[in-house]
Amino acid sequence: MRTPSPLPPGVPRRFHVADAVARGIPRKRLRAADLEAPFRGVRITGDPPEMFAAQDDRRRREVAEAGWRYAPRLKEWQFYSHETALALHGAALPDLPRAVGLHVSAHRPRREPRIEGVIGHRLQAREPAWIITPEGFRVENAVRAWRQAGTLWTLDDLIAAADSLVLREHRLAAIDELAAEVELMGDVPGGRLTRALQEARVGAESPGETRSRLIITRAGLPEPVLQHRLVDARGRFVARLDMAYPQYGLAVEYDGRGHADPEQFARDADRWDAIRRTGWTLVRLLRHHLRGRRPAAVAMVRDALRECGWHG
Repeated sequence: MRTPSPLPPGVPRRFHVADAVARGIPRKRLRAADLEAPFRGVRITGDPPEMFAAQDDRRRREVAEAGWRYAPRLKEWQFYSHETALALHGAALPDLPRAVGLHVSAHRPRREPRIEGVIGHRLQAREPAWIITPEGFRVENAVRAWRQAGTLWTLDDLIAAADSLVLREHRLAAIDELAAEVELMGDVPGGRLTRALQEARVGAESPGETRSRLIITRAGLPEPVLQHRLVDARGRFVARLDMAYPQYGLAVEYDGRGHADPEQFARDADRWDAIRRTGWTLVRLLRHHLRGRRPAAVAMVRDALRECGWHG
């Protein structure tokens, strides 16, 4: 098999076929097997940047790599939107049985893309609000992207995403901003976005923590304080708790990581012991405690509350 001739110096790792032809590269060379063709009119000469491979979340990494591959086709008025934008912003993603789609939008009167492998959206005429991420992606404003996902995601997935957007550590939105967007542009059928905002809270650091809180409160148990700072009798910091009932001395922690790392497990065990030494009761919720029509988490927290003096 004949080895394809090398591309001219300066050809980027990803490029549009039209740009290559304009540089004098023969079309036959652009059909060679050494070039990846992820989308019509796009060619790739190498792997995506290593920064994407470092992503902990597999679905977020897949979205970033797909967005990187599609970028040569992106018109100057088009941008990543909906769940694609939320993934690129780092928001909590639902545990979907499908891959997160590659959504690209444009505001009227401009046109959205119509190409296989991309979900195009032609949005209402409106002043654009997209940003350029540190990775170079042109991405819809996080507040607008959350509302756009209302047509795609369940109520609880929208709550988890809202929780992640309003988290103080990397705040991308405020609950008031999300509410203002819904009021301005309208809710989805069933009022799912408005309902999501009623249950969104500042302080949940993972979808598992959000899910735990929702299961607890929907069962009629008191709403816990999120990210409570626990100190000992001398005022020394002990731990920051996922969920807490300070009036009852009860801590509720969600642990969805598993313990493949023995050193991490040892650190966690020392932390749990330190919490208990303050006189607090600790309930640890694992993934299987949140499953089923009657999650075990409800009984675990309810029984612990009663043991600590709650009479609800």
